[in-house]
Amino acid sequence: MNFSERTNWNLAENELAAAVRERRAAGRELFDLTLSNPTSCGFADDETMLLAPLANAAALRYEPDPLGMIPARKAVAGYYRDAGAMVSIERLCLTTSTSEAYSFLFRLLCNAGDEVLVARPSYPLFDYIARLDDVQLREYPLLYDPNADVASGHGWTIDLHALVAAITGKTRAVILVHPNNPTGNFASQAEREALEAICTQRGLALIVDEVFLDYPIGEAQRSFATAESRCLTFVLSGLSKVCGLPQMKASWIAACGPPSIVREAMERIEIIADTFLSMNAPVQFALADWLATRHALQQQIRERMNANLAVLDDRLRGTSAQRFAMQGGWTAVLRVPRTVDGKEFAEAALDCGVLVQPGEFYGLDEGRAVISLLTPPEIWGSGLKLLPID
Repeated sequence: MNFSERTNWNLAENELAAAVRERRAAGRELFDLTLSNPTSCGFADDETMLLAPLANAAALRYEPDPLGMIPARKAVAGYYRDAGAMVSIERLCLTTSTSEAYSFLFRLLCNAGDEVLVARPSYPLFDYIARLDDVQLREYPLLYDPNADVASGHGWTIDLHALVAAITGKTRAVILVHPNNPTGNFASQAEREALEAICTQRGLALIVDEVFLDYPIGEAQRSFATAESRCLTFVLSGLSKVCGLPQMKASWIAACGPPSIVREAMERIEIIADTFLSMNAPVQFALADWLATRHALQQQIRERMNANLAVLDDRLRGTSAQRFAMQGGWTAVLRVPRTVDGKEFAEAALDCGVLVQPGEFYGLDEGRAVISLLTPPEIWGSGLKLLPID
């Protein structure tokens, strides 16, 4: 059978995944420090309150709106209004996930073979989405200051010179994750202004992924939707992180920029969305209720993040490992020994009964590991004690 080249992935199980599977199959103890699914991390939810909105009888009628039902878009506009941003419903498009939102935007902006810039390190899902849409990714680096004050949170910066150098005649957009996953750095005001200028001068779109915006370590940060950009800007977010409800499959695109360009972009996005009509009615009717109750869960998550971060910093003190500075998000990046007794660090940690993600998974250098601050406290504390860093 001839399959498309865009799906010609290496489907073989990697060595670490195989070792984890074998350990679990053998019933051996494993402290998983990569747990990042909020529905599996022990947060307290009011099940009745979450499920009740899905019983809205209005969802039995099929009245599709390509951009999303007006009440649902009004609820998203209210979310931004709470953050000090005025986003009209005409500039909003609902999608089932941020992955789908990226795909919509790639189809809007790119012909086959066109390029989009993405940070390194970053989440590897972009590779799959781009490939499926026949888009090429080019990387721009994030730089880390080795003398950074971890307590301040400031350590990572965008290499703007390398970003500009990566732009070619085929470049159509720049992706910014704010805060980045896994490094947890927000774009500074100077970086925001520079990115806007670069995109404006070169006719590029700016795609800003803000799924972790509500989870700063310390001071809250402004959404890119808070002001009209000089360049065409798309801000992405969704329930997966905002409400800790990845299973409910609701995300959105908010468009900003010069009104005439935004208007044309939304007209085209509406046709893309109308082609798929992927949003289901029950979730759209429930969206307002879920967004209205997000604060309690967000507070639980922020408390977990800060508590786990304090335990982590205490554990790392006086060891061979260090934590990188971060400003937000659910993950922490560690500088760890490249090898322990001749084994790669992640493999050595697994031998000790602890699961961490190798930094290479995100495009980090060797001797880096990534762990999730959402990990339940009892697993977190026990797993950290067993890490081979003493």
